[in-house]
Amino acid sequence: MAAQRSFRGVVLKRGFQGIVAAFVLFLAARFLFHFPPVFQIMFVLYAFLGTGVFILLDAPSLSPVSGFKAVALLVGFYAAISLVYIAGASALPQYDPMVEKGKIEKIVKPKLAATEKGKIDELLKRTEELDAESQTILKRLETLGGEKAKKIEASVGGGPTAGAAHPAAGGNLVALGKEQYDLQECYNCHKIGGKGSVKKRGPMLDNIGNLMKPEEMKEKLMNPRAWMAEGFEKEYNKKLMPDKYKELMSDQEIEELVTYLATLKDTSVQTPKPIKK
Repeated sequence: MAAQRSFRGVVLKRGFQGIVAAFVLFLAARFLFHFPPVFQIMFVLYAFLGTGVFILLDAPSLSPVSGFKAVALLVGFYAAISLVYIAGASALPQYDPMVEKGKIEKIVKPKLAATEKGKIDELLKRTEELDAESQTILKRLETLGGEKAKKIEASVGGGPTAGAAHPAAGGNLVALGKEQYDLQECYNCHKIGGKGSVKKRGPMLDNIGNLMKPEEMKEKLMNPRAWMAEGFEKEYNKKLMPDKYKELMSDQEIEELVTYLATLKDTSVQTPKPIKK
């Protein structure tokens, strides 16, 4: 009876310590290190798992068991542990292979486009798009102008197609820049249109096109220490913006990203003033 009372005290003591440890780990993971919720839960579970281990270590010795009963108890113990691990793993978020495949394709696609084969494929695709656009324009002209449209077509010799290339190409470059913004996960530190990082790591970029020239944006990407956002001295000193894009991105990809950023000119958003360092 004394041993049972003593073990009950151990359970209460270790259980209280485990709850305190779990609470401290949860607070640290959430507010100090800003880990995602799944990791916060994992730290709490690890605290309780450690509590269980310490309780077992302090538990009184069991009576020796042998034979079939020992085998049955051992199998039952492993079965219970396996069920706990399987249930815990299934409750956690699972990786979707299709999502991971999509990420890989986003990374590989720009690299393929930089090769000769990729450039040819891109040109063929762009030619088809421009041809379709020119046919659409000609049909509209024929509807509106009749014979005049045919004269225009004959005189310019495919002019509508060439004329359509410039705005389409510019729009395409901006779209590619938006893809680079997402691909490089710039939203982890910045906000555009209210969407992005919930932590103060980097400034909002909604009006950056009015505050920085394209060449200044390139300089910031290539050398994060070259410019600092006003009010972000602490983040600047911590070097939160990584110095990796000059190796990670090609010149074309940087050009696309800068083209997209240069279009962000929402004056209703107070984008911090860039300061040359």
